[in-house]
Amino acid sequence: MLAKVYSCALLGIEGIPLEIEVDLSGGLPAFELIGLPDPAVREARERVRSAIKNSGFEFPLRRITVNLAPADLKKEGTGFDLAIAVGILVATGQIPQNELLKSTVLVGELSLEGTLRPVPGALAIAASVASNRQLRGYTICLPEINSTEAALISAVTVIGIRSLKQLTSYLCHEINLPVVKPSIEKLLEPPITNLDFSEVRGQETAKRALEVAAAGAHNILLYGPPGSGKTMLARRLPTILPSPALDEMLEITRIHSVAGCLAPHQPLVTCRPFRTPHHSASAAGIIGGGKIPRPGEVSLAHRGVLFLDELPEYNRNILEALRQPLEDRRVTVTRVSASLTYPCDFMLVASMNPCPCGNFGDPIRECRCNPSIIQRYRSRLSGPLLDRIDIQIEVPRVKYDQLEKDRPIERSPAIRNRVKRARQRQEERFKNLKILTNSQMSSRQTVDFCPLSSEAKDLLRRSYQQLGLSMRAHDRLLKVARTIADLEGAETIKLNHIAEAIQYRSLDRQPEI
Repeated sequence: MLAKVYSCALLGIEGIPLEIEVDLSGGLPAFELIGLPDPAVREARERVRSAIKNSGFEFPLRRITVNLAPADLKKEGTGFDLAIAVGILVATGQIPQNELLKSTVLVGELSLEGTLRPVPGALAIAASVASNRQLRGYTICLPEINSTEAALISAVTVIGIRSLKQLTSYLCHEINLPVVKPSIEKLLEPPITNLDFSEVRGQETAKRALEVAAAGAHNILLYGPPGSGKTMLARRLPTILPSPALDEMLEITRIHSVAGCLAPHQPLVTCRPFRTPHHSASAAGIIGGGKIPRPGEVSLAHRGVLFLDELPEYNRNILEALRQPLEDRRVTVTRVSASLTYPCDFMLVASMNPCPCGNFGDPIRECRCNPSIIQRYRSRLSGPLLDRIDIQIEVPRVKYDQLEKDRPIERSPAIRNRVKRARQRQEERFKNLKILTNSQMSSRQTVDFCPLSSEAKDLLRRSYQQLGLSMRAHDRLLKVARTIADLEGAETIKLNHIAEAIQYRSLDRQPEI
């Protein structure tokens, strides 16, 4: 007997509907899986056999052929277990192939006792079912722990399942299971954080630079001696970023779900990601990759922050590979089995020391590095990469009088309110375009949206010549000046806005060693 059930596979961050065909025939008992399954899918044979027996059903001692269609698409993961098991039960007549089954998509991993385990990518699967014309109006049955996440897509009907036995009772109309309807308001409760900008003593210039970076989503590099507060400042940047909109939350959640980074108790990511990969991470880990490409750290930081501490310590190939994601805000990973594109619209925040020992230019501690070592250390960062970092600010050693706690220090909520107002001005300016912040403007858009006063034009012209800026650095300087003007609520970029933006190109003004 031939049985057909529906399931869904993941390809990147997209779900691909599958038709799973199960055929029983005579001959010696065998269990064949075809349709380009990977090892995890092939191992489903043993999980399904044990789950069927331990759920009180009979496993047929016949030749079983399971086809995962379309057969030319590489299948990976354990999410097909449930559909295969139900297909076998239908083919053996233990479950009727009724209209309810014909309009249901089954996804889930089976344990040996027949209970369901969570699977990655539930949100992407639900979105693909909602957008597919052939599956429109279908119900998704998947593990109960994934049901709230999948139900965030309001256009689909989601039912949470605990075990194979419970699902069969539901398909046979023996029990009714409730449709999952999550409370979005409850999920949108902001996360609790103990970090605040008021904890940072001194470094007013660096704080201002981070405020400008947050307002326009600009990339920023902090450099200075060890212990000056670079990492402390970077870790508090998320506290002044505006909360993501619901659409952005769904984008972030979709990527984290596919990557398997979503916590079971957190079906919706409500805050902007802050990713801090170690400098020993591989190119595939940061950019994305694998036999079937997976999202890397640049994609997991989408709509958030990617913090690279001690930037020159990262592999040179990784640093150069960052150039294309920083420019295009998406990354395409090509392998023999697939070529996938992942979004990666993130803020790059990096830190570095001025030299390997960290004391070059320090008025107190003596630098132990000779000029050739310092030059070799700095040359790890190429000019094209530095050109893509809008703000490059020095974080000097903090003086003792700046550590006194009786001085009033601004807290993160006050800074975040200014950032929100600047972002709202940008949203209004770009409402008819596909961009949200000043950092996303193209060269043509910088001409349209960055009007300069005559004094600002003169200063920009002199700076371009004296600092030897590239055309890309010129455009990024204009974008930073536009953000500074937005923080002030000014429509025209004035002399003080350009002057401040130039001060944030500190590395361009550094003398030769």
